[in-house]
Amino acid sequence: MKNRFKSLIETFAIHPQKLFLVDGLGALLTAFLTFVLLIRYTAFFGMPQQPLYILTIIAVLFAIYSIANYYFFSKRWRLFLKLIAIANLLYGCATIILLIFFYSRISIFGWIYFLVELLVIGSLATIELMTASHPPASE
Repeated sequence: MKNRFKSLIETFAIHPQKLFLVDGLGALLTAFLTFVLLIRYTAFFGMPQQPLYILTIIAVLFAIYSIANYYFFSKRWRLFLKLIAIANLLYGCATIILLIFFYSRISIFGWIYFLVELLVIGSLATIELMTASHPPASE
């Protein structure tokens, strides 16, 4: 597993533009699921609508940022990748704060959804930070 993870980092270090696309599509998926699924079935998941609207808007902004970096790839990609990684971690922290604040309202299905989302976002942010810090192959 460790070798597979290392291989993934090396692949993205060679093709960092693809990591922006993965991040952007992931943010779009998060925005879609939050807006269509979680907001529509608030009673089922337990998270109130107002914070979900805010999380949706943030995810859309992250998607725009990452997809723009994919299309307008820059030599400063390491900085831009670190920025979205930090933003993703802050999004995760905001989600954790919301989970704590609305602890008693969130159903088991809400907990499952948000914990899986946090795992994915945390993994992606780790990959982004490691890729941004990976030694250049031949720059």
